[in-house]
Amino acid sequence: MKHAVFVFSEDQLGYKFSETHPFNQKRLVLTIDLLREMNALPKDLIVPARIATDEELLLAHDERYIDIVKKAGRGEITPEAGESYGIGTDDTPIFENMHEASARLVGGTLTAVDYVMEGKAQHALNLGGGLHHGFRGKASGFCIYNDSSVAINYLKSKYNARVLYIDTDAHHGDGVQWSFYDDPDVCTVSIHETGRYLFPGTGNINERGSGQGYGTSFNFPIDAFTEDESFLEVYRTSMKEIIDFFKPDVILTQNGADAHYLDPLTHLYGTMNIYKEIPRIAHELAHEYCEGRWIAVGGGGYDIWRVVPRAWSLVWMEMNNFPVPSGKLPESWTAKWQPESPVKLIDTWEDPPNLYKAIPRKAEITDKNLQMLNKALYMIRNK
Repeated sequence: MKHAVFVFSEDQLGYKFSETHPFNQKRLVLTIDLLREMNALPKDLIVPARIATDEELLLAHDERYIDIVKKAGRGEITPEAGESYGIGTDDTPIFENMHEASARLVGGTLTAVDYVMEGKAQHALNLGGGLHHGFRGKASGFCIYNDSSVAINYLKSKYNARVLYIDTDAHHGDGVQWSFYDDPDVCTVSIHETGRYLFPGTGNINERGSGQGYGTSFNFPIDAFTEDESFLEVYRTSMKEIIDFFKPDVILTQNGADAHYLDPLTHLYGTMNIYKEIPRIAHELAHEYCEGRWIAVGGGGYDIWRVVPRAWSLVWMEMNNFPVPSGKLPESWTAKWQPESPVKLIDTWEDPPNLYKAIPRKAEITDKNLQMLNKALYMIRNK
């Protein structure tokens, strides 16, 4: 059995709205190239992403919606006709072959699931996945099909698995949460910037699930300008309590890299320190509770040059028990990509000192997050 496999196909780069859209799969190319320059990604660990079948997409999406996405990708409907399905909007424009490109991202996550659940690898990473805003019959927030929702239902139907989904994207994992809001065998956890300031505006701590699924939905909305220490306090403390309460068979983590200070679409003040700890703790918990079964996907991340390649590389390094890298990035990588980058690349694994000015409200923000955490933990302990 391999420690981990890396799911990727060139076809995953076809998920592209436009040259100027913030969701840019160039970040996959940059990450893979960085790992190769580190000699951390041998070819025999790369597994091609298959395309999800319509039957598999129906695990989380309506047949009518899938048909509309197909027609849109063939140029058979106008943006106006697609708007009620969330496509043809500024966030999720129509592009050629959008069904095939979207189904390939879903298929990548299903490939990762099969490798882990069939015992061919303990861990699997599909950085092309993580499209957590997609709904059953509507696209949202750059997400057409929701690969995590499909994968969780696939895990349940094919492997009879009890699934813990952990989402550390700066945006609330709304599409996945609502898909399993009444399901007692799926626990969704989202640590995100409060919806008071940020899309999609949901993810309050009182969103706990419904019916038989009450008490299996957990949200930790942290304040804007939250820094590393407070973010990690919420993450470490909540995850240990939740996994001990839920006792899953497998962990699926969504690894959005947009909680970083440099991300242009969010207001959190994270640094690379959180991207070292997030996968480390997930890895540790997977071995402690799930015999190592850990599937990871990508997600948000809109500073594709300075943040995403470093953050996502750390997930793969952790999966393979490689030492946490420090010091300079490979000079060959920096030299190769700096001419193309619109910003000066950061050439170290750590962020530069004094990345941002001190936050005057740091103590207030930290206390506010702690109060939120304690309130949420009280709910867990008194379900």
